[in-house]
Amino acid sequence: MDNDIKYVLVTGATGQLGSDIVKELNSRGIHNIGIGSADLDITDDEAVFNFFNSYKFSYVIHCAAYTKVDMAEDDKDTNYSINVHGTSNIVAQCYKYNIPMVYFSTDYIFGGDGDKPYKEDDKANPLGEYANAKYQAEQEVKKLDRYYIVRISWVFGKNGNNFIKTMIRLSETKKELNIVSDQIGSPTYTVDLANAIVDMIGTEKYGVYHLTNEGYVSWADFAREIFKKTNKDVVVHDVTTEEYNAKAKRPKNSRLDKSKYLNAGFKKMPAWQDALDRYLKEINVL
Repeated sequence: MDNDIKYVLVTGATGQLGSDIVKELNSRGIHNIGIGSADLDITDDEAVFNFFNSYKFSYVIHCAAYTKVDMAEDDKDTNYSINVHGTSNIVAQCYKYNIPMVYFSTDYIFGGDGDKPYKEDDKANPLGEYANAKYQAEQEVKKLDRYYIVRISWVFGKNGNNFIKTMIRLSETKKELNIVSDQIGSPTYTVDLANAIVDMIGTEKYGVYHLTNEGYVSWADFAREIFKKTNKDVVVHDVTTEEYNAKAKRPKNSRLDKSKYLNAGFKKMPAWQDALDRYLKEINVL
């Protein structure tokens, strides 16, 4: 770990990813402060200014985000305020105090065409309000000299809601479920992400990276694997994205190419199946 990493601010520390990053920093003895929206309203310019003025952070890991993808289509102001303006406020302070920053973006910034994994410099085509805001926020972060933009996908962790928890909850009352089968991506465990991110911040290998657990799967097959591992007798019926008809558009191809991350010398993340096993144990399902 680089000697400059003395005091880390983690925003969104009550969420799935932020809470695991705080745990990982603590496990390595790295001094940090984790904050949630109750501690600081990142959309309040003056509050953010005063907060940074009160501390001497050496690093910022920005996990705070508005992640209600479908609600963002109608609640455009809140989505933009948190994801773009809030991020811009954090960036402004990082710029002022010359603090390196980690920002988490999403597979949703790509259009989802074809079946080739997306590389970091592939053309963005954000689908929907959430994706557009996350992509705009990337442009804010790029104003800094030292940053990591880490695009992640299909995230699951102990804190907060996710697909796995939803499937387990539905299996208590449903024996058949219609699940989208033409969206392909990589389920990604926040514990593995946190480990990788804390490794990353000490290296000064700044830039844009794609980072997920290894392997690809459809939502339908992911659900089948969850039910198989938890011994739930649920029949999964494949449906198309069009048949499911969610309010916000989702990319059918969410495959992310991680070769840049691996070529930089970072270690490969475990397979998503392995991550699922460990997660189910963490939440006391296995």
